[in-house]
Amino acid sequence: MTKSIHPYEVLRRPVITEKSTMLSAQGKYVFEVHKNANKNQIKTAVEQLFDVTVTAVNTSNERGRRPRSRFGRRAGNPPTYKKAIVTLDGDDQIEFFEGV
Repeated sequence: MTKSIHPYEVLRRPVITEKSTMLSAQGKYVFEVHKNANKNQIKTAVEQLFDVTVTAVNTSNERGRRPRSRFGRRAGNPPTYKKAIVTLDGDDQIEFFEGV
């Protein structure tokens, strides 16, 4: 049985990149989510917080890439995170930046 996670803790932040902006035109939105959240928890969190209908959730674990070493030294590794691509129903939209 999975542990219950509060909806505000499931969704960490929206991922705003060039690719995710192009996906938003198709009704798909990208979020960084809690590493232990499953698809059902992500779906209910998005539906509760943004008042939309979710049709599908795709998740992937993104690995932090190691920087190239320079002169035998490395600064460190970026953190790994879990990413979710949420597909919304028909006319539903999520506005991240209204009026920008």
